[in-house]
Amino acid sequence: MAEAIQSRKKEHVEAVLTGGVEAERKTTGFEKVEFEHCCLPELDWKDIDTTTTFLGRKFDAPFIVTGMTGGYPEAERINNDLAAACQAEGVAFGLGSMRAMVENPALARTFDVRQKAPKVFLIGNIGGAQLKKMELAKLRGALDALKADALAVHLNPCHEAAQQGGDLAWKGVLDAVRRTVKECGRPVIAKEVGNGVSAAVAKKLESAGVAAIDVAGAGGTSWVAVELARGGKREADVFWDWGIPTATAVKEVSKAIKIPVVASGGVRSGLDAAKAIRLGATLAGAAAPFIKAQQKGGEAGVRAEIRAWKEQLKIAMLCTGSRSLAELRKARLVE
Repeated sequence: MAEAIQSRKKEHVEAVLTGGVEAERKTTGFEKVEFEHCCLPELDWKDIDTTTTFLGRKFDAPFIVTGMTGGYPEAERINNDLAAACQAEGVAFGLGSMRAMVENPALARTFDVRQKAPKVFLIGNIGGAQLKKMELAKLRGALDALKADALAVHLNPCHEAAQQGGDLAWKGVLDAVRRTVKECGRPVIAKEVGNGVSAAVAKKLESAGVAAIDVAGAGGTSWVAVELARGGKREADVFWDWGIPTATAVKEVSKAIKIPVVASGGVRSGLDAAKAIRLGATLAGAAAPFIKAQQKGGEAGVRAEIRAWKEQLKIAMLCTGSRSLAELRKARLVE
C-alpha cells in the first residue's frame, strides 16, 4: 500500500509538469470578470497595501501555494523549496496529502519543511474519504510533528471515482469532518481539488465547524485528466471538465457563509487573484504554476513567481484606485 501511494504521488506531479491535464472546454470564469478601469486613481504605488489576515495570521499578500505533493523521495526538495519561498514572501503554504506519512512515518521527511521554513503558515492535508477511517490520534501526531498551523481536508469524489482503486465510500465524511474539527487541535479548512464547492455544501461545512473553505473550482488542472494520464478509468473521460467554475464558486460560496473563502482552481496570475478577492475570497492560490516554477528555478524560481503575482495584484489595485484589499472588494465591475 505504502509503495503504491508513493508511486501515485510521484505520477500526479509528473502529469501536471508534463502538461495536457488542464480543463479543455470549461474555463474558471475569471475572463468574464472585468474591472472598471480608473485612469485617475489619485493613489501612489508606495501606498498600496496588499496585506491581509487569515486564521489569525497576517500575510504580506493574499496568496497561498496550495497542497499538491509529499510522500515520495523527490517531494522533500519540492516542498522545502516551496515552503521557504512562501516564508520569504510572506504567504501561506499547503502540503499535499499526508496519508502516506500517517501510514508510514518514515516518509515524514518529505513533508517536514520546518528546518527551511520555521515561520511559514503551514497547512497539513488529508483526504475526506480517508479521514473517516483514520485514527485521529495518529493524524494529530503527524500534524504536531510537522508543527502544522492548520489542516486541510480535501473533498474529491470525482477524482477518486476516476482513479483505479479510488475510494468510493463517502457516507459519513461530514461526521468525520465534524469530529476532526473538535479533536485535531488546529483550524480545519475544507477544500476541493478542482471540481468546486457549492453554496449548499459550504453551509454544511460551516455548520460542521470548519474555519475556512477553499472552493478549488473547475477550469484549471483537471484531476480526472491527471488520473487518465496515469491509467485511470477510461469511462471517466466524460468528466474531464466536470465541476463548478472557480469564479462562480467563489461568488456563491462567499455570499452563503461567514467564514473565509479561499479561491483556487485555475488561478494563474495576480490579476486572477484580484478578481477572486473582488468576488469575495480572502486568499487566492494555486499549485501548478508554483511547482513548475520550482522545477525550473528551485526556491528562487518560486519566489520570482510569487513576486510576479504581487506585482500584478498591485497593478490591478492601482488601476482600480484601491489602496487596500478592502477597497478592492468594492471596486466597480463592468458588465
